[in-house]
Amino acid sequence: MITIATEDIALRAGGHGFGIRVYPAARPDGTIMVWLHGGAFIFGDLDVPEADGTARHLAEHGTSVVSVDYTLAPIDALSSIPLPPPQEGMPAPEDLVKALDSGRPRAPFPVASLQAVAAFDWAAEHALDLGGHARAVAIGGASAGGNLAGGAALRLRDRGGNVPSASCLIYPVLHPTLPKPDDELAAKIAALASGFDMSPEATAAIGANYLGGASPDDPYAFPAGHDPRGLPPTLIVNADSDRLRASGQAYAAELAAAGVDVEVARAAGSEHGFLNGLEDPHRIAVLARMSRFIHERAAAARA
Repeated sequence: MITIATEDIALRAGGHGFGIRVYPAARPDGTIMVWLHGGAFIFGDLDVPEADGTARHLAEHGTSVVSVDYTLAPIDALSSIPLPPPQEGMPAPEDLVKALDSGRPRAPFPVASLQAVAAFDWAAEHALDLGGHARAVAIGGASAGGNLAGGAALRLRDRGGNVPSASCLIYPVLHPTLPKPDDELAAKIAALASGFDMSPEATAAIGANYLGGASPDDPYAFPAGHDPRGLPPTLIVNADSDRLRASGQAYAAELAAAGVDVEVARAAGSEHGFLNGLEDPHRIAVLARMSRFIHERAAAARA
């Protein structure tokens, strides 16, 4: 196994301090990924497998990673949010709840969204130090982190200048109100062995809690349903038995209709959050697909 020596760096954006953890590739090949973990906007940190495990895998395969410890949203909606089932490598659900009382400052949208952009700018500025290129910096995330990555890509497009070479959204939530699942997906949700189906009521509460009074129609808060022209090449990988799959599929269709280079896949047999399962059979295959996508689009961006 390759040893990856990390470095934690303090930054500030959106009126709040936040952190990044840098994973320099042991044998850098010119690519960089800015990565954002999930957790319903209120859970998660840099040590969960979805953050640390993903970053280490990419760094072991040539991509330096900047993992973002963004400011989490308030916990007003906690009573409406179903806790995830126990997973190997993840804190127990009750420990997740206890962690919410850590005393760290919390803030709603747009703070984490602005911090995602600031992390991208930091990565581009320090690209040479990371063995990369400023035009080969990708951005990505899982679940709520996929939302943040998608919103940041829109901000960067609208700002002009340097934009991500690629965007990787893994089981993302991109709509304030999720599209209704079709019969096939509804049947899979109903049959979930974990019982973790993220009901429409729960996902609505999560979204409203993140917004904190901001409009759900803000494209930087929920990118779906807005003009996606000019966005970077995008990979969307949806979990199979996952209510959020309807969001990822619908957004992929919007990107394709607008002429954006988009690749969409479904990890057959998977459930939401599989990047947190270190022994989940879908995890390595999806990480390999991400790595391939990052490298292919970086080569095109540098051409």
